[in-house]
Amino acid sequence: MKTLLTKFRSFDRPSQVLMVNQFSINVGFYMLMPYLAGYLAGPLGLAAWAVGLVLGMRNFSQQGLFLLGGTLADRLGYKPLIVAGCLLRVAGFVLLATVESLPAILLASAATGFAGALFNPAVRAYLAADAGPRRVEAFAVFNVFYQAGILLGPLIGLALTTLDFRVTSLVAATIFAALTIVQIWTLPAHRAEITATRTSVLDDWQVVMANRPFVLFALAMIGSYVLSFQIYLALPLQAAVVVGDNRSDTALVTSLFVVSGMVAIAGQFRITSWLSRRWGSGRSVVIGMAIMALAFLPLIAVPSPSTLGGWAAAGALILTAALLAVGTAAVFPFEMDTVVTLSGGKLVATHYGFYNTIVGVGILLGNLGTGAVFGILSAAHLGALIWAILTIVGAASVSALYLLDRSARLSSPPAENAVNKTDELLDGGSGSDRKVPS
Repeated sequence: MKTLLTKFRSFDRPSQVLMVNQFSINVGFYMLMPYLAGYLAGPLGLAAWAVGLVLGMRNFSQQGLFLLGGTLADRLGYKPLIVAGCLLRVAGFVLLATVESLPAILLASAATGFAGALFNPAVRAYLAADAGPRRVEAFAVFNVFYQAGILLGPLIGLALTTLDFRVTSLVAATIFAALTIVQIWTLPAHRAEITATRTSVLDDWQVVMANRPFVLFALAMIGSYVLSFQIYLALPLQAAVVVGDNRSDTALVTSLFVVSGMVAIAGQFRITSWLSRRWGSGRSVVIGMAIMALAFLPLIAVPSPSTLGGWAAAGALILTAALLAVGTAAVFPFEMDTVVTLSGGKLVATHYGFYNTIVGVGILLGNLGTGAVFGILSAAHLGALIWAILTIVGAASVSALYLLDRSARLSSPPAENAVNKTDELLDGGSGSDRKVPS
């Protein structure tokens, strides 16, 4: 904790505000979202298809609109988009607490998702700009606050939801309302400084998509997100297999999230420091991705309680969650730094938005595939194959990232060259520059 406070205080006020804001954003979001499906299916009595539609609408309105949110942040400024996103979350959560019809709930779900699309790219671009050469360290501290919010949010939500889910929604809305006020008063304005002729949105998107090293990096990183998101899908499903049909898996699932959060919080600085001293961002991402790919080996060895017993199966599951957390902690700061590096300091929020859109589509397809494979192979008593397939997915990402790093496509010179080639699109051949002030 002392190390966290020391590092936190070493950053300027804007970075500090963004880190605390992200903690509060995650507390407010995760105190509500894990219990939304139960509220919709239980007290509101919605059919399973309707529950899936509501949850899908939230995910689509966020992942599908990240690019738009990033583009608006580069054009209107980072602070306005952060404030607007928090305000929209307030409206969405208040609606969830007060409406019961499916159309109104869909509107509320879309609002909460679009809110994330507005402030997520803006927050990351603002933090990168404010931290400057300390980006990796800043994103390491940011991730500690991020994970702490994920850890604390569901615990608060569990206590509130025992009273009434609507109480949870209103408390979450209150948190985001307070965040909005805090950001208006304490977060300095910061935007990309436009010195070139104003370009169209399509021109900006063309610049990003023409940045070949960046697009290849985003595609290679899909595997990282598919694997890390198994803490929400495959690992809870495996927990049900471990405890059996006649017992509750709540305690085991909770332990997965607690272990994952504690590993990230306790180990983030050590992991980042160790990798920073030995390798650059590109090689560190490769190593972190390799750890994630290897994380499923314990479950390949002990795929079910029938192999070595229930305790061994539970231990293998928890070890996998811990290794995934180590790999994610290793990847995240260097991943965020690489996005900025490959953007060349131009249209940073748009690059983050496009990046999140690509990995979001990958997560959707990966989760659909994982869910289908898990059901088929579990029924056939071939559980080890599930984890072997995920390991292969991770190995493919490791290989792709290694080739990109080895060819120097993840370092600054290639990114600068890629951006220089697209300057004509931005500047109309005038040679003027678009930059982010320090």
